Amino acid sequence: MNVGVLALQGDFREHLLALGDCGVSGKLVKSAADISEIDALIIPGGESTTISKLAKAFDLFDLISKRIADGMPTYGSCAGMILLSTSILDPASEQDSFGGIEMQVRRNAFGRQTESFEVDLEIKGISGAPFRGVFIRAPWVESFGEGVEVLSTLEVGGVAHPVAVRSGRVMATSFHPELTGDNRVHRFFLEEVCKS
Repeated sequence: MNVGVLALQGDFREHLLALGDCGVSGKLVKSAADISEIDALIIPGGESTTISKLAKAFDLFDLISKRIADGMPTYGSCAGMILLSTSILDPASEQDSFGGIEMQVRRNAFGRQTESFEVDLEIKGISGAPFRGVFIRAPWVESFGEGVEVLSTLEVGGVAHPVAVRSGRVMATSFHPELTGDNRVHRFFLEEVCKS
């Protein structure tokens, strides 16, 4: 399987390294030709507005949206979660999403950069010790459709907010597993989501 990592902005190198640790040789995706050569895609954390605008500038936006709609396995972390949503609360100017998961997300839901944090999470389908979630200006899922499976939640102010979700061949996390050295989320994507 040829797995691409969208390399327009953000921490795409870390995702590429995580794929390598899982025994997969990933491919950086920067052009339409690159999109045609991959079987699955990872959308990294970073600035969702910038990634959206650059995807349009490089004529990738519609190609990616169509591939996702056509069933290409896709995983997004943090900004990637925002870009895989069907609705963004308080979007930045000219910000659009690729779609893929019927959900509404809230950008910067956990606060600004200075309020970044780490916390242990239980994630459905991932066994062993709790997964250390790294949250950096992270979104959360505000609401979601019937076909969306919640894999993990985080309670804030007495309310459990989804921070990891899956809808068929598309999954997303609010947090950054690529920054932890723990590749269980990437393995779950490769072994469960891509092969579903």
